[in-house]
Amino acid sequence: MTEMLTHDAVDVVLADFFADQVRRATPLAEHYALLWRRLARSSEGGKRLRPRLLLDAHAAFGGPHPQDAAVAAAAFELLHTALLLHDDVLDRDLTRRGRPNLAAEFAGDASQNGLSPDAATAWGTASGILGGDLLLSSAYALVGRIRSEGRAELTDIIAESLFRAAAGEHDDVGFGLGTAPATPDRVLRMMANKTGSYSFAGPLRAGGALAGAGPQASAELEQVGIALGMLYQVRDDLLGVFGDPHHTGKSTTGDLREGKRTLLVACAEGHPEWTAVRHLWGRPELDDADADLLRAALVASGARAAVAELIDAKRRAAVAMVERSGLPTVLKRELTGLAVRLAERES
Repeated sequence: MTEMLTHDAVDVVLADFFADQVRRATPLAEHYALLWRRLARSSEGGKRLRPRLLLDAHAAFGGPHPQDAAVAAAAFELLHTALLLHDDVLDRDLTRRGRPNLAAEFAGDASQNGLSPDAATAWGTASGILGGDLLLSSAYALVGRIRSEGRAELTDIIAESLFRAAAGEHDDVGFGLGTAPATPDRVLRMMANKTGSYSFAGPLRAGGALAGAGPQASAELEQVGIALGMLYQVRDDLLGVFGDPHHTGKSTTGDLREGKRTLLVACAEGHPEWTAVRHLWGRPELDDADADLLRAALVASGARAAVAELIDAKRRAAVAMVERSGLPTVLKRELTGLAVRLAERES
């Protein structure tokens, strides 16, 4: 039932929502309608992880409001797409899911129309920021359609998820710029806030709230969600440097070229092998050969092994947390399986 809802009801909500926005935008400006069409495409092709978590939690607690759950799940997918758009702007990334992202598409349009590189980049950046802003407000607009008793709690959950995600993003940017020390503990804190909050804890709590699961269940879903989010993000850091681009859909050189202060780098800092090549890290012109030197140093320093061990430890801790909880048996089984998949995923 959850599988059907994820791929059918949620996608119907999203398709209807974007079709309505394109209809409203068309009389206002041609490029504004294009922005909405591209926002719709930006929401396609993901794993639909957040909707699935929300629907699983809702179903496990009895599933009393399936249509409201589908609307809430769509709202979390809009929230996710919004944060990806903003993240790409902050990181100056031009690809997402193996294709040009929204900012890159608008920048490309401007270039083809003869604008200067600076003007084209500015147009792409503005489109990415405004698109993200629109989807953030749209997530709340969708939740406003819900009429069941859990709507007020759901609104609070979304607000808290965004509040914590912004804290994590601010940390992440600060680490990259060197304005905040990127120690392993601080990086893990950033992961809990940036990924654990809105990607795992928020959807799980939202599904429970719509089903009237109660405060004890909400607290347990929060704890489990944060643990799963950290597991997801630690694995993501490893894949970002050592993964297969054909599976991940993104370059394994990007984090190294950007000078992204991941957990891998935090674990390598101070080791002679890393110090010897650290001057290459963060170079805009970093080539594949130099990237290989950085990867070799991350291995020789023990950073890769340390992160791999942490992934296993986080998986065991998440599974134990789920098993100790008072959550419904069916949900415990699903979350345990998810923890294993997150630890072993290749994309």
